[in-house]
This record gives sequence, structure tokens and C-alpha cells, in this order.
Amino acid sequence: MADLEIRNLHVRTEDHEILRGVDLNIDRNEVHALMGPNGSGKSTLANTLLGHPDYEITEGSISFKGQDITEAEPHERAKAGLFLAFQYPVAIPGVSVANFLRMAINAKREEPIRVKEFGQELQSAIDLLDVDRTFTSRHLNDGFSGGEKKRAEILQMAMLKPDVAILDETDSGLDIDALRTVAEGVSKLQAEQGMGALIITHYQRILHYIQPQFVHIMLNGRIVLEGGVELVERLEREGYDEIRRQYGSEVTAGANSSGESSA
Repeated sequence: MADLEIRNLHVRTEDHEILRGVDLNIDRNEVHALMGPNGSGKSTLANTLLGHPDYEITEGSISFKGQDITEAEPHERAKAGLFLAFQYPVAIPGVSVANFLRMAINAKREEPIRVKEFGQELQSAIDLLDVDRTFTSRHLNDGFSGGEKKRAEILQMAMLKPDVAILDETDSGLDIDALRTVAEGVSKLQAEQGMGALIITHYQRILHYIQPQFVHIMLNGRIVLEGGVELVERLEREGYDEIRRQYGSEVTAGANSSGESSA
């Protein structure tokens, strides 16, 4: 039994079906990449896994560490050990990075973390990720660059120690230096804490720094192709158009057979 099990997941928003039967298993200590063109359903999957209320599960299930969380509230999923790194993290003026981290940790605990213990854990995370201590005194994401926002999320992961983290296009808008910093942080957490990761992206560049063991290609709400890092190399050679030519008709046929539009 995998730590995170997704079975025949169908998801819609308003009157439009987006996911059309997704199956995926992720364990701790595994790095998965989910790739696909814009509009294929990648971010819908990420938001659904963490319980976003705008996305309705119409069929299928999500299990985490042996428990069915299909109907669980977002905070229950986070407390269980799931983490979502957003594509566009929001700013919270007036709340420092350190205070936000402490509140997030307390939300997962029965009793509030002691000041000394929190300080020690924060320092360990700062040392692991090579973050300037003054960074934690700044207001969360307020005036942050794209790279600083993503670094703050990596620091959250280090402190919260999730079993499985979903990174939704965390490479979006990053320059090479910021991308390398984020990739190194994820790799360290995966190695040090045994964290499982699902890296959602439609670019190949972040996967040059974090090499996944498993690669999944999504098209029109379904995973149509799975394999290893060789799929990343294939995409670099052929692009998504070739995948559409080979698998697009199968996805359309599957959607039509379920009574859904292929749009």
C-alpha cells in the first residue's frame, strides 16, 4: 500500500469535468514528476489532493497512509502529512516568516511548541537550507521576489516535515539561480527527511536539478504515459504535440464513452 493512493479520480468544477480517471501512487522517499501542457489538469489534481472546495470529486478516491481522505478538510490533510507548495504564494503583511512557521507547526500539534524547541528546529532548517536568519524576520512573501517566495515555502517544508509534498509548478517564473536553490532545498529534504515529492511542471528544466524516479504525462485530465527519466528526454526531443498525436484520440474516446465532452 502506497502512502498516497489516487484511484480513478474524476473531478469537476462547476459543469466542466477536468480530471477523467487519474490513478497514481506515491510513497515516501520517492520523487515523481507530473508533466503535461497547460490545461491538462495538473494544478486541478494538486488542489484536489489538498481539498480545495472549488473542485468536486465525482468518482474515485484519495487515500493517505491507509486512511480515506476523499472528503477530509484541507487542515486535516495537512495535519496528516500532506503539503502543497503553491505556484503563486500569497503575501501576509504583518506576519513574519518565523511567526507563520510557528503557527503552522502548532496547528499540527496537540500542545504548542516551546520557544526553545522552535528556535532549535528553525535553526536546523536554516542551516540545512543555507538560508539567512534575517529572512525569517521579514513579513511572509511581502515584497519577496519569486525566488524568495519559493525559498519560504521550502523552509515551511523543512519545518513541517511532510510525508508527501506536492509542488505545483514551483519553478514558474524563477531564474536559474533561484531554480537551483529551490531544487537543492527539495533534494535535501527528500534525502534528510525521507519526504516523498510530486513535482508538477510543464518544463523540463527543474528536472535537470531534481531527477525523478517516476515520470507521468497528463493529457486532457488523464495520465496517458508513465516511465522513468527517459520520458523527460523524449519530451525535450518531441514536445507535447507528438504525445497529443499518439494519445489524444484515446483520451477523447474515453471521455466520450463516459458521456463527457472531449473539450
